[in-house]
Amino acid sequence: MNIVVGSKNPTKVEAARAVFTSDSIASFDAPSNVSSQPITDEETREGAINRAKQCASNDEADLGIGLEGGVMEVDGELFLCNWGALVTKDEKIYTASGARIALPREFAKELHSGKELGSLMDGYAQREGVSKKEGAVGILTNDLVSRQAMFEHVLTLLKGQWRFWNK
Repeated sequence: MNIVVGSKNPTKVEAARAVFTSDSIASFDAPSNVSSQPITDEETREGAINRAKQCASNDEADLGIGLEGGVMEVDGELFLCNWGALVTKDEKIYTASGARIALPREFAKELHSGKELGSLMDGYAQREGVSKKEGAVGILTNDLVSRQAMFEHVLTLLKGQWRFWNK
């Protein structure tokens, strides 16, 4: 089966390879058509769906995958969130979300003004390319959970749903 992932981010592509081990995985930078820093669950989910739809429309794709990281708020506290979407050739859409973790309170103003979490995390952790490596979740869990692992979890949920509904 040919699966196309709507991102060149290595954490997303490698997560797809880890979950869909017997399938061919290709990738391209599919725009999310949402804010560069999604700020709600709804916007983050929409970005994942938009990426997956573009991938599924590729002539060589059997399935399209979209993965999107974002931020959401609960009781005034910001949390990291991530969503995934799997879209079939016949345009069936499956979505799933992963675990959440609180973000540093000092990020709130900058995130609400549109600054991307990845660049905030680079400064916070004094590292470069956090979003393409361990991700915010890796930094905030002291490397116990990586961004790739978070996306693997979401992709496993998507794969399971897709298999269940297509027995």
